[in-house]
Amino acid sequence: MEFIDGGVTAPQGFYANGIRSGIKASRTKEDTALVVSQIPCVAAGVFTKNLVKAETVKLTRKRIENHRAQAFIVNVGYANACTGEEGAKVALREAKAAKEALVRFAQNGSVLEDGQKPQWQNLSEDDVFVCSTGVIGQQVPVQIIEDHIDELASGLSKKGHEKARIAIMTTDTKYKEFAVRTTIDGKTVTIGTMAKGSGMIHINMGTMLGFITTDCAINSEMLEKALRSSIEGTYNCVSVDGDTSTNDTLVILANGLAGNKEITGPGADFDAFLEALNALNTKIARKIAADGEGAEHLLECTVTGAKDTETARALAKSVISSSLVKAAFFGKDANWGRILCAMGYSGQFFSPEKCSVSFKSAASGGMMVKVCDHGADVAFDEDKAKILLSEEEVNILIELEDGNASGTAWGCDLTYEYVKINGDYRT
Repeated sequence: MEFIDGGVTAPQGFYANGIRSGIKASRTKEDTALVVSQIPCVAAGVFTKNLVKAETVKLTRKRIENHRAQAFIVNVGYANACTGEEGAKVALREAKAAKEALVRFAQNGSVLEDGQKPQWQNLSEDDVFVCSTGVIGQQVPVQIIEDHIDELASGLSKKGHEKARIAIMTTDTKYKEFAVRTTIDGKTVTIGTMAKGSGMIHINMGTMLGFITTDCAINSEMLEKALRSSIEGTYNCVSVDGDTSTNDTLVILANGLAGNKEITGPGADFDAFLEALNALNTKIARKIAADGEGAEHLLECTVTGAKDTETARALAKSVISSSLVKAAFFGKDANWGRILCAMGYSGQFFSPEKCSVSFKSAASGGMMVKVCDHGADVAFDEDKAKILLSEEEVNILIELEDGNASGTAWGCDLTYEYVKINGDYRT
């Protein structure tokens, strides 16, 4: 297994593009993205558990019930959440516009930049997913997207992931994409991904949008099983600010062009696919947490010695979700009491009197400072701890004595800049 370049277009048969449609006059970079497969794909997805859901989430959730898709379009600027019947119509118009532009492009005899002829002449509108991100409660100016849709479709290419990854960003300071290559059934299988997420993120399946593409041949049942298994220890272990978005969406499309024998059940092939997917999703989870709005530190919390994996992950996530813990790390204050406090209200069992806490950072030569031993204070060098907590990435290591399970979660510190960004986000 190896990581490669290419994001969502790294797998065979996938093309992408991103353009600036002008959805918001103040935005100077791409704001609309489109990704398409040469052939229909098996599809699976997970969505926000917030009761208030964007109209695009409702539409995509409905369409994914068919376990197939071939393309998805994404707009930024407006979330299309709390927009009523008009918002539902807008989501349908956006999908229809993408479908018709793709069909026109293919029927015109156009050739893609890599010499391939587009194969989406018979694309079904039901096979087009729609995602939106941005301000809640305002209508998407869909006419602007429609006016530029042919430009978006005609620019599809294997290099288009570079524009698409930018087009889905809002307050993100860095694009987030990876691709991984592995071998399944003697065939080279590739999985690519791109995501956006910086604030309003407390993923429970922020605004978090994630897209995964693969050329692996796998049936819908096993694809969904792989996705749901993978997110439990990756995406669902991320929290930036404790807010679960109205738009959280993670979809995966598999077109089977790698030519491996279709994965239809458990076994070595499925395990290899899941291993690669986990590696990919872990990279993205860390990237999202590190790019939290205004963040200065990536926090990785690992709990060992828990009674089971679910408990370990829940305890770790409770720690990195705590505003007081996050504020302490911003202040480079080794306030370990806040960590135990956050564990205590997690709703999970652990033995506080058998809990030990240490801080570590690879950037400081692997320096580690133990700050709590069996639930009690331990003498440590405050100056040494401050140096360690000044690093960009800090590991919180929590040792329990309740079992043999472990779990990890990722978050970031809480800074003045976070308040500035979100204080006037709409205006």
